[in-house]
Amino acid sequence: MTITTVISFGLVLLGGAGAISVTYPARVRSELTDQAAAASRRITTMIDDQRFTGPIPPQGDVRLLQVVDNQGRVVAASRRLEGRPPLTGARPAGGDSRVDDRVCRNGPRCMVIVGTSNRATAYGPVIAYAAVEEPFMVNSPLLPALLFGSSVLVLALMGWGAWYGVGRVLAPVERIRQALERFSAEDLSGRVEVPSTGDEVAELAATVNETLNRLENSVERQRRFVSDASHELRTPISGLMVRLEAGLEERTEADWRAALDDVHRLADIVQDLLLMARLDAGASVPQERLDLGRLVEEETERRSGRLPLTVDVEPGVYVRGNRLRLIRLFTNLLSNADRYGDSMVRVSVRGRGDEAVLEVVDDGPGIPREMRERVFERFTRLDRTRSRDAGGTGLGLPIARDIARDHGGDLGIGDGPQTRLVLRLPRA
Repeated sequence: MTITTVISFGLVLLGGAGAISVTYPARVRSELTDQAAAASRRITTMIDDQRFTGPIPPQGDVRLLQVVDNQGRVVAASRRLEGRPPLTGARPAGGDSRVDDRVCRNGPRCMVIVGTSNRATAYGPVIAYAAVEEPFMVNSPLLPALLFGSSVLVLALMGWGAWYGVGRVLAPVERIRQALERFSAEDLSGRVEVPSTGDEVAELAATVNETLNRLENSVERQRRFVSDASHELRTPISGLMVRLEAGLEERTEADWRAALDDVHRLADIVQDLLLMARLDAGASVPQERLDLGRLVEEETERRSGRLPLTVDVEPGVYVRGNRLRLIRLFTNLLSNADRYGDSMVRVSVRGRGDEAVLEVVDDGPGIPREMRERVFERFTRLDRTRSRDAGGTGLGLPIARDIARDHGGDLGIGDGPQTRLVLRLPRA
């Protein structure tokens, strides 16, 4: 920022100083020439029919005046030029009545001279000269020095101001960078300082803290997930090892069947973990236009659950999604209801505006309001009435919600004494 400021303003300031150094003397000389020409013309008019009885009076600001005849003699002069030789030997030529000249005497002091000829005057044919001294700055090298020196000084102040100002602005950013540098995956509890300025840097610091909050929560969830997953995997693996070791001695069918059940449970957990990993990775899957009610009817016909099932679907409720994942979502909801219901399970599909709504209801003990979000956390433990130890992996509802959100919808728990799992998807 400092370099850009100095270069951009330097080009403007130094270019302006150079332009003024060149144009200012020419402009001043042009104005002085016009002033002298007007005075010279007035003198020629004044001597048309009379001579001056004394010094030529000043004409405005012009005080150096002479009237010179054809022989080069000064026949009249202003007070400052009395007894002085002609200001210049330049005379009009080529039929022109005016001559311009510039004479430098006494060092750098110069004057602009304009002469106007008049052949019919009281003095006879004469030339009236008017001279104006040029200001000292016009011919002195002091003007460019002042201009360029001032430009350099202003540029230096601009550079320092830009450096200091941008440094003050970016100082909180540097503190944020240093604070972030100290964070690690092992400790995300710290937060960066939020300046009280209320500007974009303060908003950046607040956003960084919000991001750190989400990151800390995500890391904590991952740690809990790994811990719970390790526990879930350890239980069937330990049981499997015990039964296999016992099987080496007894080789009873019950032991082998129990071992096979542990293997199935272990396979279910691993399959669920793999599916959740794919959902977390956001891997794209092919989608198609599906009749949600027909999909529900087909899946309920294939399954035989513990409880009687009632299906009520509205035809023509289309959604767009991946068939296999939507089937997995529905079967997870159905398995949950069949596992925790008391005497019945009811499934319905309806179209409501732009949404397709799938409800799975069971008449089990229900889920307390304060636990309705926790059941969608991975490996969440509730009371024994709805414990994952009833045969599930503890990942069914989290997987169902992730699939729903991956399809642009959501999964939640509706109000009522019974358990109502409500899926909402955008209609196609």
